[in-house]
Amino acid sequence: AGRAAVGEALRRGHQVTAVVRDPDRSPHLAGATVRTGDVTEADAVADLATGHDAAIMAAYDAGARPGVFFPAAARALADGLTRAGVGRLVAVGLAATLKTPDGTPLMDTPGFPQEFRPICLGHAAASDLLRSSDTTTDWLIVSPAGDFDHAGTRSGRYRVAAVDPAGRISYADLAVALLDEIDAPGHHRTHIGVTAVPQ
Repeated sequence: AGRAAVGEALRRGHQVTAVVRDPDRSPHLAGATVRTGDVTEADAVADLATGHDAAIMAAYDAGARPGVFFPAAARALADGLTRAGVGRLVAVGLAATLKTPDGTPLMDTPGFPQEFRPICLGHAAASDLLRSSDTTTDWLIVSPAGDFDHAGTRSGRYRVAAVDPAGRISYADLAVALLDEIDAPGHHRTHIGVTAVPQ
């Protein structure tokens, strides 16, 4: 998702700084300024984000506990982006934390795979932290309404949708949604799902 977002931003003519843990493992970011940083450190976020108009959070650390990593990242972004004067944060989220029509988070519905619960709880805690923060940065969480179409290509189209476990969207089209919400923000301080537009 992060690589696709960088590609879409460059495609639109944005100047992009890609912040990664290991630049040597990021040759796919040609065209972006690549910097090393830690999304869980507010001082690093503030330093790296200074001079930028918007930020996209698409980080994942497989070696960290999700219940620690995602809230720490949300806390550091809320603080660091505010200090840097960044006006917009768009974060990649999970459909599992979207609510079904009766108000139940998808992850709490019968039959939801319990092996995914730790990462879902980490994302939910990060969302709660953003909602309760006093950050001046206008934030939004965008997730697939269901899941990724891992083999899907860029159509340039998507629609905002309620949670739908059967829904799919390509990484490239999720990136279109992320950049649309930076170029022309339509949703604020909430979590939306997006899915592909039927052909």
